[in-house]
Amino acid sequence: MKTVLLLAVLLAFNSPVTAQSTGSRATIQQSLGFEDQTTTALTGWHSNPPGTVTADNTIAHSGRWSVRLQRDAQSADNFSVITRTIPVAFQGHTVELRGYLKLQDVAGNAGLWIRQDGDDGILSLENMQSQQIAGTRDWAQYRIAVPIQPQAQQLFFGVLVTGTGTLWADDLELLVDGKPIADAPDAPPRQEMPADHEFDVGSHIVLKTLTPTQITNLATLARVWGMLKYHHPTLTSGQRQWDYELLRILPVILAAPDHAHANAALLAWIDKLGSVPPCNPCVPAPTGEFNLKPSLDWIHNRNLLSAPLSSRLESIYTNRTGKQFYVSIVSETGNPRFEHEPSYPQITFPDSGYQLLALFRWWNILQYWAPDRDVAGQDWSAVLADFIPKLALAKDKTAYQLALFELIAKANDTHANLWNSLDSRPPVGECSLSPTFRFIDNKPVVFRVDSADTAFRPGDILDSLNGAPVASLIEQWAPYYAASNEAARQRDLASHLTGGVCGPIAVTVIRSGHLLHIPAKRIAVKQSLGTHDQPGDTFRLLSPQVAYLKLSSIKAADLPSYFDQAKNTNGIIVDIRNYPSAFMPFAMGAYLATSPTPFVAFTFADLANPGAFSFGDGPRVQPGPIHFGGKVVILVDETSVSQAEYTAMALRAMPNAIVVGSTTSGADGNVSSFSLPGRLTTMISGLGVFYPDHRPTQRVGIVPDIVSKPTIQGIAAGRDEVLETAVHLIDSK
Repeated sequence: MKTVLLLAVLLAFNSPVTAQSTGSRATIQQSLGFEDQTTTALTGWHSNPPGTVTADNTIAHSGRWSVRLQRDAQSADNFSVITRTIPVAFQGHTVELRGYLKLQDVAGNAGLWIRQDGDDGILSLENMQSQQIAGTRDWAQYRIAVPIQPQAQQLFFGVLVTGTGTLWADDLELLVDGKPIADAPDAPPRQEMPADHEFDVGSHIVLKTLTPTQITNLATLARVWGMLKYHHPTLTSGQRQWDYELLRILPVILAAPDHAHANAALLAWIDKLGSVPPCNPCVPAPTGEFNLKPSLDWIHNRNLLSAPLSSRLESIYTNRTGKQFYVSIVSETGNPRFEHEPSYPQITFPDSGYQLLALFRWWNILQYWAPDRDVAGQDWSAVLADFIPKLALAKDKTAYQLALFELIAKANDTHANLWNSLDSRPPVGECSLSPTFRFIDNKPVVFRVDSADTAFRPGDILDSLNGAPVASLIEQWAPYYAASNEAARQRDLASHLTGGVCGPIAVTVIRSGHLLHIPAKRIAVKQSLGTHDQPGDTFRLLSPQVAYLKLSSIKAADLPSYFDQAKNTNGIIVDIRNYPSAFMPFAMGAYLATSPTPFVAFTFADLANPGAFSFGDGPRVQPGPIHFGGKVVILVDETSVSQAEYTAMALRAMPNAIVVGSTTSGADGNVSSFSLPGRLTTMISGLGVFYPDHRPTQRVGIVPDIVSKPTIQGIAAGRDEVLETAVHLIDSK
C-alpha cells in the first residue's frame, strides 16, 4: 500500500551511477561526514539540480563540513538531491541510513532516502515522505531502514529536499543489521541467467504485415511460451535464456503456412528442453478457498492444439516441480516479485521480436500472477490477438510505447502504467495551464486557481484548446490512461489534459453558461500529488461540535493531541481525499475500535500453482487505551488511492463510522513491478484486497455510504459541498 511512484520515478532519473558517486562499502563511511570536502563544490556525490547543492564549512553538526541543499521558487525541478551508490555485495536483513539534519524554512519535505535497484529497475524506496519533515528545525538525528531485497544489485542513498527552503545534512551512517556496512558479510553468488548473447543487439525480426494465420499462430506461441516458463522444470530451474529462445522460434512460427505446421514446430521446440521426469511426490492441485484458479483449460483444447502438443503440455503441468525461477514471493507482504526479466536497454526500435516479447511477457504475467485478472473484465484471448499486430508492427519506439500504454490500460489497474515513459503519453509537452482541473459531471472544470492567475475562475468548464474540442481530445487520449475505473481515469486525464508545448495557447471555457475566449499560456508546472482536502492546518475545530482531520499531512506522533482536542466534540471528519502522509489504519483505528476488528482479507499467489490465488485473513485493528466515542465521517473521492483506500476500509469498520463522498480509485494492494524491453517499467497490484466477507475492492473502490459530489455551481462559489454534507451528518441528531 505504500505508493511513492511519483518521487520514485523522479529519483530514478536523478540517480545515475557515476565513478565519482560510486563507493566501496569498506571505505564509504569516510566520506559520509563530509570532512573530505575541501571547497564548497561538493565532491564524491552526484547532486542535482545544479546550483542548489554545496558543501558548507560555516554550519556543521560536527567537524568542519556539512552539505547544504538550498532551494527557492526559481529552483529547477521538484526537488534537490545528493546521491551515493554502492553495490549490494553484502548480505543481511536490513540496511539502515542514519544522519543529522537541520532545516530552515522548508516548505516541502526534507529527509534521508534509500533505494535498492535490481537488474531491471527499482525494488524498494524509502524517502521519509510519510514523516513530513518540514519547517525550521535544529540538528536532530533521523533514520530510515529497508529490508534487503534478495535480487538487489545497487544501493542508492542520500539526502533530498522538496519545495523551497534550506536543508543541511551531516554525520551520515550506513548500517546493515545495526552494524557498520563495512562489517557486513559478503553476499553469496547469485543464480544468474545462462550466458547467451545471440540477440544482445536485436532480434533481427522486422515485420511490415501479419496475416490472420500468423496472428493466430503467434497467439498460441504466446500461451505456450508462458505456460512453459512457469511449469517446465528446465525453465523453472533457470537453465535457458527463455526470452532468446522465443526470439529463435519466432521466425519458424511466422513462416508456418498453417496451424498444423506451427503446432508441430512448437512440439519440436518443447522437446529440445529435455524430458520431464515423473513427479514424486507430485504438486497437488489447488484446493481450499480460492478466489482464482489457474486458467489452463486451453491446454486440453485439441482444436487449438494438436493432440501430441496438448498431451505434452498436460504432462508438463502434471509433473511440475512447484519451483520458480522468474517469480518469488516478497516475504514481508506476500505479493509476487518478478526476477530475471531483463529490460534490454540497448535495443534499437523498431524491433518486432522484442516488441512481441514485451506483449508476451506482460500478458503471461497478468494470466499467472495478477490477483485481479478476472476483475479486469477482459476477454484475455481477444486482448492477446488484438495487440499482436499493434505491438509487432509498431514502426518506432514512440508507437511501441503508445501500444504498450493502450495494452496496460486493459488491466484496469490504477497501479499499472508505463511509469518511466509518462512523457510519451499524450498530450506530450513539458508545460500546462496553471489551474487545477477536475471532472465534474464528466466535464473538465477549473477546480482551483493560482492566486496570480486572473484569467480562469473556479467553475469554468474547459471547452477547447487551440481550436480542438476538449471532448474529442479526451476521447482520443483516454485509451492510453491506465486506471481501475472511470473516476481514476478522469482524475489522471484532468491533471494532464492541458499539457503541451510551453507558450501561448487559445482556450475557450464556458462560464455561467457563456462561451469565453481566454488568451492563456502554458507554463512549467511542478508535479504534485493531487488532493481535494482543505488547505491549511492538519487538524482544526470547525465548531465546538465538529473536528476536522486531513491525512495528507498527518503524523502519528500528533494523534494524541488531536484526539484530546476532539474529545468533547460530537464527531470527527477524517478527510482522505488525498494520499496519507503516514500509515494510519492501526494508529488511528486504535482510538476508534472497541474490540479487535477485522476489516480486510487478501488473496495470495501460489508459486506451485501459477494462476491460483487463495484467500488469507488480514490483520485486525486493536483498540487502544483511549477511545473516541463520537461520530466518524470519512471523506473519499477519486484522489483516494491504494493506501488511502486501505485506510478508509479500516476506519469504516469502526463503530459510528460512515463514508461520504464518491467512488475511489479502486486500486489497492502492494505493487509488483517488472521491466519490459526498451528499459521500460510497469507494475500490477500484487495482492488481491477484499472485505472480510470477500467482496472485492479492485475497480469497485470504496463505495461511499452517502454519495456526495461537488457541483460546478458549488466550486464557482468556493464551497466544499462534500465537507458540508459531513458537517451536517455530525450536527444532526
